[in-house]
Amino acid sequence: MTIHAEGLVAIVVFYLLILFVGIWAAWKNKNSGVGDGGDRSESIMVGGRDIGLFVGGFTMTATWVGGGYINGTAEYVYLPDFGLAWAQAPFGYALSLVVGGLFFAKPMRSRGYVTMLDPFQQLYGKRMGGLLFIPALMGEIFWSAAILSALGATLSVIVDININMSVIISALIAIFYTLVGGLYSVAYTDVVQLFCIFVGLWISVPFALSNPAVSDIGVSAKEEIYQSPWLGKIEPGDKWLWADNFCLLMLGGIPWQVYFQRVLSASSATYAQVLSFLAAFGCLVMAVPSVLIGAIGASTDWNQTTYGPLPPKDKEESDMILPIVLQHLCPPYVSFFGLGAVSAAVMSSADSSILSASSMFARNIYQLAFRQSASDREIVWVMRLTIFVFGALATAMALLTGSVYGLWYLSSDLVYVIIFPQLLSVLFIKGTNTYGSVAGYIFGLLLRIGGGEPYLKLPPFIYYPGWVTQEKIHHLTGDKEYFIKQRFPFKSVSMVASFLANVVFSYLTKYLFESGMLSHKYDFLDAVVSKHSKEIMDKATLVSNHDNIILSEMAPVKQALGASLAGTFANTEVLSDDGASSPEAFHNED
Repeated sequence: MTIHAEGLVAIVVFYLLILFVGIWAAWKNKNSGVGDGGDRSESIMVGGRDIGLFVGGFTMTATWVGGGYINGTAEYVYLPDFGLAWAQAPFGYALSLVVGGLFFAKPMRSRGYVTMLDPFQQLYGKRMGGLLFIPALMGEIFWSAAILSALGATLSVIVDININMSVIISALIAIFYTLVGGLYSVAYTDVVQLFCIFVGLWISVPFALSNPAVSDIGVSAKEEIYQSPWLGKIEPGDKWLWADNFCLLMLGGIPWQVYFQRVLSASSATYAQVLSFLAAFGCLVMAVPSVLIGAIGASTDWNQTTYGPLPPKDKEESDMILPIVLQHLCPPYVSFFGLGAVSAAVMSSADSSILSASSMFARNIYQLAFRQSASDREIVWVMRLTIFVFGALATAMALLTGSVYGLWYLSSDLVYVIIFPQLLSVLFIKGTNTYGSVAGYIFGLLLRIGGGEPYLKLPPFIYYPGWVTQEKIHHLTGDKEYFIKQRFPFKSVSMVASFLANVVFSYLTKYLFESGMLSHKYDFLDAVVSKHSKEIMDKATLVSNHDNIILSEMAPVKQALGASLAGTFANTEVLSDDGASSPEAFHNED
């Protein structure tokens, strides 16, 4: 087949284009955000806070429009037991960007934070910041691994090349330009990648629709031709499960560093909100060709194609329906454009996640928790090292771990159940403290893990109301597999329980210590009586050397030592829309 050589040429040309754009962006913006006492490390993390509307809109859209997004949407539309009714990602993530823009972008951006973990460490201390880093890191690494794994399988479908080699080369290119240019390279390559996704998939759709093996998708949407109608339906017994998953996407899509990295790179809080709304529209638009490709797959008589008599769902290849449609229903030269689209989607997600994970580690773990006196140059090198390490870790997991998607599902659930209620508390609930944060963390973790995870074959130890045992038959081997399906919305209930635990335990410990019922010496986390100790403030605002300063006194004080002070949580030079520099200051506003 000549497709191999031509496909390889297409891949090489596309990858060279991405590499060129990434290096050009790094060179073009090498001094952006560094002048006037600015830090190079902060410029790498948030791009000098001057991302424009055009580039910002594209890179914010790329927050969620990646390989998992376009492949997963097509897969769910194609699957007979799900269909469009269960393809929740486009609307769920679009709404998450709207909610994030309405409620979370302004308070985060207006205080000039550098990472999503800054408000947690400022209010709850460095230990709690380290604990919250764990699910955040897991989410980013497992997400990168999952989409790199999908890329390898996709390339093996369209171009018969070694899966491991394609994954390694893709990861190395993404790691290289991210390491060289930081957020600037990620943002500018996102523009090219989203353009390739849109053009590549839309070019493929008309050819796939006109293939003789494909029936009218308008008819197959409501009538059974080769399989169940692709519109799908929600059974009465599954409505709470559907709602649970939708809330997970809508609210759980907010507390991610990949999102806040773009929010914090905007030139103002209002700009960050506008970019969120633009990205929500972009998410919906980018999902349309994936929905159509999933519908085409469900409307195809695969016996008339080069794929073979068995449909992908019977070969356990439903997750690869998008590249399969491109390969077997489109001419070879058209499938190359689709190949570029899928590769672009994967790289636009992988580079963002790797940069986000390294930003959180370098600033919130290395600098604020262990090396508060670290120089800017030292932080930059830590970031570069961790970009390589986290990228290598994600690549290794993509190649070696068969259950990488299960790990991603579980970690994304933990982000929703643990980090989202903590973010709500730290931004909007006055008076929460470290004790409440720890309690919320434990409650959320236990309730979520207790529900089990079928993708990881993790059995539940909490059987929520409405649970059922389901049977899964593998079509190729005939093996039967049984698992527990939790129909109760336990993920959302776990999230709410985590939030309530944070509030209740915070106020309880505050009352016990301040009333004298518990001795001050038992405040071992320095969260109530000694809340404003040096550890909690972490040099956030250095206005005095005395230990008895309270935050309400410190909040209105402008920093006199410059924005480049190591360990600074809030960069006062970028507080363009709001003067508040801390969660407590925001809470105390009238």
